Amino acid sequence: MTDHDTLPARTIALPNQAATEALGAAVAALLRPGDAVLLHGPLGAGKSTLARAILRQLAGDPALEVPSPSYTLAQTYDTPVGPVVHFDLWRLDGPAALDELGWDEARAGVVIVEWPDRLGAHAPPDALHLALSIDGDDARTARIHGWADRPGLLPCELHA
Repeated sequence: MTDHDTLPARTIALPNQAATEALGAAVAALLRPGDAVLLHGPLGAGKSTLARAILRQLAGDPALEVPSPSYTLAQTYDTPVGPVVHFDLWRLDGPAALDELGWDEARAGVVIVEWPDRLGAHAPPDALHLALSIDGDDARTARIHGWADRPGLLPCELHA
């Protein structure tokens, strides 16, 4: 059992893409160097949409080009809070390959990780976990847990 399993989870309904983007903006407002945001969920759940919204908010650029790093596995962005590395680990061979991606160096800044189950023992115990599930065409539910040192900072309702 990890620390995030013992913390109370919050559930937020995301009725449309705008709500998912609003959640991303809310998360971005809390980020600081050393933070890890781990995005869980099946294919099509909105992990990339959420990551894109976080990155655009951090960069202060709503039109920032944020391609999915599905093939490169990692993409780095310079933001006012420092470097942010967006990892998509779907194609990762295993946790040992994280060294080649610069995982340890990336942890000095902010990391956003899609498919964090592939991190193995590298998963930060103090990460924010967002598990997305599909409820309909655009509707999602986000189950949020983690950040024991910052409880209650995420909004109960998001207005999109």
